[in-house]
Amino acid sequence: MGLSLIFAAMSNSSNNWFASWFDSPYYHILYKHRDHEEAELFLSNLLKKLKPKSNALMLDMPCGRGRHSLFLNSQGYNVVGADLSPASIEDAKRFENGELKFTVHDIREDFPLGDFDFLFNLFTSFGYFDTYKENQLALVKMADTLKKGGVFIMDFLNADYVVANLKKEQVTTVNKIEFHITREFSDGFIVKNIQFEDKGVQHKYCEKVRALGLTQLKEMFENADVAIKDVWGNYNLDKFESEKSERLIISGRKK
Repeated sequence: MGLSLIFAAMSNSSNNWFASWFDSPYYHILYKHRDHEEAELFLSNLLKKLKPKSNALMLDMPCGRGRHSLFLNSQGYNVVGADLSPASIEDAKRFENGELKFTVHDIREDFPLGDFDFLFNLFTSFGYFDTYKENQLALVKMADTLKKGGVFIMDFLNADYVVANLKKEQVTTVNKIEFHITREFSDGFIVKNIQFEDKGVQHKYCEKVRALGLTQLKEMFENADVAIKDVWGNYNLDKFESEKSERLIISGRKK
C-alpha cells in the first residue's frame, strides 16, 4: 500500500485511501478531540465482562497510535499493537516496554505471531476495502491470530443508525485549520470527504467504510470460524438495537 502524502493531498480516488490518510498528520489533528476517557470506560466495561486471565496475550489491530493498547497494558496485560501506518507505529513505539510491543502490519496479510487470547478491532477499523471478498479476507486473517476459544471483539459503527442520521455537511476548525466535511451514502459505502487548506496548499482526503450490518457481519464471522456470543449497542455494553444504537459491538469466540 503506497504511502504518498502528496498523492493523497491531490486526490481521494485511491482504493487505498486509508494508507495515505491514516499516515497523514492531518488525520491526527482532525481527530485530536477523541475522548480517551470514553475509550478507557469502554475497555474497562469490556474487561469486567470478559474477565481475562492475568497472563492473557492481547492483540490490538489496527491500533493507530496505541491509545487502546496502552490502556490494556496499564491493566497488567501483555499487548501487541499492529497498524498499517508507519507514522502511527513510530509514535506508539515510544511507549514500548517488556509487555507492550508495536509493529507495522496490513490486516489482509498473515500476522507473524499467533495464539492470542484476545483480539481487539476497535473504533470502526474494518470495512475499508472495496470488495466483500477483501473485507472477508481481512476478517479471516485477524481471526487466525487467535487460539482456539480466543475472543474476537469488533467495535464497528451501526450502519443503519449512521445512514439514517447522516450529517451531510460540517465545518470543523482544529489548530486553525478549517476542515470542510461532507458525508454521503453511496454504493453501499458511508463516504466522508475532507477538504482543507494549510500553508497555501489544498488538501483532499476521503474516508470510505462499507455499511455492513449485523446480518452481514454474522456471516463473515462464521466464515472466519468465529462464533458470535454477544452483541452490544454502545460503550456501556447495553443491548444492541438496530434503529437506536450508535455502535455495533460484537464479541465472538474462535472455534
